[in-house]
Amino acid sequence: MTSPAVGAVRALVRASRLLERASETLSLADYRVLSAIVEGEARASRLASRLAVGKPTISATVDSLVRRGLLRKAVVAGDGRAAELALTAEGESTFAAAESAMVERLEILCAGIPDSEGVLAAVARLGDAIDAAMIEREARA
Repeated sequence: MTSPAVGAVRALVRASRLLERASETLSLADYRVLSAIVEGEARASRLASRLAVGKPTISATVDSLVRRGLLRKAVVAGDGRAAELALTAEGESTFAAAESAMVERLEILCAGIPDSEGVLAAVARLGDAIDAAMIEREARA
């Protein structure tokens, strides 16, 4: 018999693929970067740490989003190596549409689950726990 944790991992992995398919314009990597920026992480140098991926991965994703016109990148005054990121109007619109499609897909998936609101709240708390773990990891580094 599969443990609840193994079942949860498998379900989250499968759900991530279904959520990515819900968005016709953004990959999950694109969505994660835009989401972090929307939540206030404007420095490219901190995105890699926050999202727990390598700096080359973030650089490639950011460059792709800039080329597509979804992100604007500006040099930080006083620090020529740092870049500040912001969504363009098109980026905001694309992000909002992708997020809306993903929310709709998740709500459809959860519709048949007893206490679907509780499930959604638990997954949101998992997100909070991930954020707390990342902050703790950064503090130790």
